[in-house]
Amino acid sequence: MKKVKTSAPGKLMLFGEHSVVFGHPCIVTAVDRRLSITVEENGEEVFILDAPDLGLRAYSKRICDLGNKDLPKEVSFIETCYKLFLEKYPQQKTIHVYSKNEFKSSYGLGSSSASTVAFAKALSEFYEVPMNNDQLFDLAYQTVLEVQGVASGFDIAAAIWGGTIYYITPHGKLSKHKTVEPIKIKNLPLLVAYTGIKADTATLIRMVQNLHSENKGTVNHIFTDITLLVEQAKKTLQQQDWPHLGLLMDENQALLRKLQISSIELENLIAAGKSAGAMGAKLSGAGGGDCMLALVDEAEKKAVAQEITKAGGKIIEVEMNAEGVRLEN
Repeated sequence: MKKVKTSAPGKLMLFGEHSVVFGHPCIVTAVDRRLSITVEENGEEVFILDAPDLGLRAYSKRICDLGNKDLPKEVSFIETCYKLFLEKYPQQKTIHVYSKNEFKSSYGLGSSSASTVAFAKALSEFYEVPMNNDQLFDLAYQTVLEVQGVASGFDIAAAIWGGTIYYITPHGKLSKHKTVEPIKIKNLPLLVAYTGIKADTATLIRMVQNLHSENKGTVNHIFTDITLLVEQAKKTLQQQDWPHLGLLMDENQALLRKLQISSIELENLIAAGKSAGAMGAKLSGAGGGDCMLALVDEAEKKAVAQEITKAGGKIIEVEMNAEGVRLEN
């Protein structure tokens, strides 16, 4: 029977958290921890999913029942993506899907988007429906919108295009209104640490939306300041001016504090990194927990890692600027 295997990378937000949801630019990098999807014909009349990393085995559903409400969280992205794909490209063959993750979903490295993108690519290859990057984006972005209700799409873009990108979210559901611009850099000397707390991205996005509704002028001013930092960071990354980039990271973190999405755990790790010699440090992603980043010179890396670990962080070994979604067989 036919079998297709694909994989997509996780991501780390470098600059532009939350403001990206409101149409402002951000900078995101793909990381070399990947999520793989294998799709094969199952010869039955049901869709079957195995995701042992999520404790899910032999989950099955009839095609006509795909996407019913109250989906288990573990299957919601895959099942919704399949439903949307079949609505646009009806098929006869049913599939068995296997998911394998190289990183814990709790880290906040974009496992949901990586799985959605890898699955969209696998569907395209398995059913021989040619889809370019923009079409993959449309399918994955609509999937995440349907599941979460809110999404900027930067993690989807990182999973598809890979590398380090300057990104502006689409307006509505059409990819033609988005911006994805590669930033060519050779290396990015970042240290990544996990707080031990899983952030609820959708809830944090809504918190900032509520803050924006209550204090529109103030929050818009913060978003404008973040946008200025993003534009500076874009140039600074290309120049590989690390001390200046570190200052921009610190400034971005100060603005994120004003959005009330940092946490004691994040602040402790950031302070520990800075005290040990990091050029800059900030949270990455939605906030509330998940990961922080420290920009470090190679000579200071060990000392910074030790201090962050002492402060309760878990160092995650990842390389930035990773390849985007790809066919593995």
